[in-house]
Amino acid sequence: MKRQGARVCVRAAALLCLPLAVARAERIELSAVPSPIVMRGDAATAYRDPAALYCGGWFRLFFTLVRIERDGQPYSYTAWSKSRDLVTWSAPAIFTPRDRNLNYGSPGNIIRAGDEWVLCLQTYPRPRGEQYGNETARLWTMRSRDLEQWSAPELLRVKGPDVPQERMGRMIDPFLLADKDEPGKWWCFFKQNGVSRSWSRDLRSWTFDGWTPAGENACVILDRGDYVLFHSPENGIGVKRSGDLKTWRDEGVLTLGQAEWPWAQGRLTAGFVVDLRGDPAVGQALMFFHGSAFPERDPRGGFDTFASIGLAWSHDLKTWRWPCAHAEATSRSESPP
Repeated sequence: MKRQGARVCVRAAALLCLPLAVARAERIELSAVPSPIVMRGDAATAYRDPAALYCGGWFRLFFTLVRIERDGQPYSYTAWSKSRDLVTWSAPAIFTPRDRNLNYGSPGNIIRAGDEWVLCLQTYPRPRGEQYGNETARLWTMRSRDLEQWSAPELLRVKGPDVPQERMGRMIDPFLLADKDEPGKWWCFFKQNGVSRSWSRDLRSWTFDGWTPAGENACVILDRGDYVLFHSPENGIGVKRSGDLKTWRDEGVLTLGQAEWPWAQGRLTAGFVVDLRGDPAVGQALMFFHGSAFPERDPRGGFDTFASIGLAWSHDLKTWRWPCAHAEATSRSESPP
């Protein structure tokens, strides 16, 4: 995808949402959003790996929250915040424990299963000060009736019920999706040897099904009968398209406004798209992502600090827009030759 730098003045997979409120949602004015930054990191805080859901007139954003605490060490949590208008957000609510042997984070998405919501996420252990999560990183689910109070984590045995936890291998960044052709069949995508995938009919007993060359933070939505995969290469948000989850067509990489965003100069990544083009209150696909700063200190940008969650939107998954203090900006994707 070629980024066009024109400037002129002005990131959940979609899922069935059983309303939590009866009131009709007000029309969301995206032009009123004042900044592309939804959550801004600083010298002691990083906001990473967003996942979003729109339900009952509320935008609910789940994310990794990293804090440098009094002992000088980083601790990772999973947290949520909510908003009616994408402008004013509630204070982050942490719902995972303080434990560097676990470091829960990277919420993939939230699906509806029966009378519960199911959230998938990872552990990212760094007990000895490792720069990144060690080999014991695994995938988990948590369940909720109200999207705010969550059950204890349950291990996602995506390699099959007979594979012991210690032999599953390092895996991060889960994402759950209903199969487009087989009702009752679920897929779990996760980062291991590219983007791996497993399937299940009950979200507990899984069968491994192979992998696709791609980056991390997989997010998959449906568009015009295809699966569209958003993933994270070394920088930017890669896009692939497939009809069967096995053969993928590369549609390039998005970098949005990174060239003009000091807060995202290190790396722009972790794109999550919730498709609300059919919702009259929104009418766009929203992309939440995170950008990190200070490439001169770390070639991948700030990891435990100065990482911020951003917002862009699109009507066709190709031309993306985002808020700007003085101008509306656009980035159009094009398939590689």
